[in-house]
Amino acid sequence: MTQVLVTRPEQDAASWISALQNAGFEAIQFPLLDLKPVLGEQDVDSVLAQIQNSQAVMFVSANAVRFMAQALQARPQWVTHFNQSARAWCTGPGTAAALLSCGISENQIDQPDLDAKQLDSEALWQVVQRQVGPHFKALFIRGADETGAIAGRDWLANQLESCGAQVEALAAYQRQASILSATQIQQVQRWVDQKAIWIFSSSACVQALVAQCPDVPWSSAKAVVTHPRIAALAQQLGWRNVSIAPPGMKAMQASIKSMA
Repeated sequence: MTQVLVTRPEQDAASWISALQNAGFEAIQFPLLDLKPVLGEQDVDSVLAQIQNSQAVMFVSANAVRFMAQALQARPQWVTHFNQSARAWCTGPGTAAALLSCGISENQIDQPDLDAKQLDSEALWQVVQRQVGPHFKALFIRGADETGAIAGRDWLANQLESCGAQVEALAAYQRQASILSATQIQQVQRWVDQKAIWIFSSSACVQALVAQCPDVPWSSAKAVVTHPRIAALAQQLGWRNVSIAPPGMKAMQASIKSMA
């Protein structure tokens, strides 16, 4: 049975583990990023005001939704704002599902077509650019890196600003590399030797793994990734066997089978 290592944060891994196990793989949870909330009670009023002052809010991940909902659980007005006027933007069905679970209407959610070649900011821009003009106000809900700085790509923000939009960003959570023990690092080496397949949906996961396992021969490791940017980074760090899976779990399973 093919071993598949799911490196997503604990909050995201369960559905992937279940789907891969049901497809006949030995799916192993091995999170490489830890997430924690950064918004406290003292932030709630200002965060709510930022949302209510925005015509569109870009949630960069399902965790951006979850941590924001957790912070604003005593302020249901944030959901009302979307259902009355604002657009909720996202790049994939997982984030859209998180928005729906908060009570945001499907009609207020913008995301790329599920048949898009990649579910990313470029594909989302094709959907939302007609909404944008001078004085349009957009808010990005992101994660922060280990230093507390807001992390993420600037591509979509740059497109918005080039159209005259006002763009702000805030962090709903902080991510940091999971610290691997000596035993775990030894296990990483065994997995590579056993030709296990690593699944990466984040460049930060690749960086966290390689940085903590400098002696592992990554040229012999196998990986399936969800975006060309992640593939480019992995190859830059020494990986030779990297497959880019199109969007969707079925496509990912097919990519895994092709590498097994």
